[in-house]
Amino acid sequence: MRKAVVLLSGGIDSATCCGLARRDGYAIYAMSFAYGQRHAVELDAAGRVAQFFEVKQHSIVNIDLRAFGGSSLTSDSPVPKDREVSGEAGDIPDTYVPARNTVFLSFALGWAEVLDCYDIFIGVNAVDYSGYPDCRPEFIAAYERMAHLATRAGVEGRGVKLHAPLQTLNKAQIIRLGIKCGVDFSLTHSCYDPAPDGRACGACDSCRIRRRGFEEAGVADPTRYRGYPG
Repeated sequence: MRKAVVLLSGGIDSATCCGLARRDGYAIYAMSFAYGQRHAVELDAAGRVAQFFEVKQHSIVNIDLRAFGGSSLTSDSPVPKDREVSGEAGDIPDTYVPARNTVFLSFALGWAEVLDCYDIFIGVNAVDYSGYPDCRPEFIAAYERMAHLATRAGVEGRGVKLHAPLQTLNKAQIIRLGIKCGVDFSLTHSCYDPAPDGRACGACDSCRIRRRGFEEAGVADPTRYRGYPG
């Protein structure tokens, strides 16, 4: 079987990427990050998804991005709630973690070389998202070009392929696709500011996008929300 490194956060998008890689016959090596995020409960979800898809290996990398701060996800700053979410509006919220996907992909690229693997899956989306610059197709294309220059495999003509199959889909389309690939979304987590027991706030950008996606997909939302109207 061909090998694939799948970046797995435990959310809807990364779980769907895991399902797609499994559907397409890849042996999955999942990579998650404990980066000092306030919603570290997502790592439990990543573990559940990895187990569900029987990945070959699930690596959790520790990199504490709180050392730099710059985001409400890696600091004590309040997470924005109940704002209008539109990735096309050009506003970048303070939940943006500086260079996060660049850092994550660099670790995935290194592991892929060690594994003799030439496929990396990442669940970035540039339709229903919070406006992060490192989710755009331009970023993925530029990173793939860089990867071909920066690695021995690339120099030898065996460059890695970055798969970002969800880039142009809205959240409802992603949910429907995930269901076709056998994803159990009750295993996933999206909230940026969960309660201590893991219940989602229902009001952050990620919760609002998730709730709207299930509604538009006509699929029951399995999420446990914390005192927020359905």
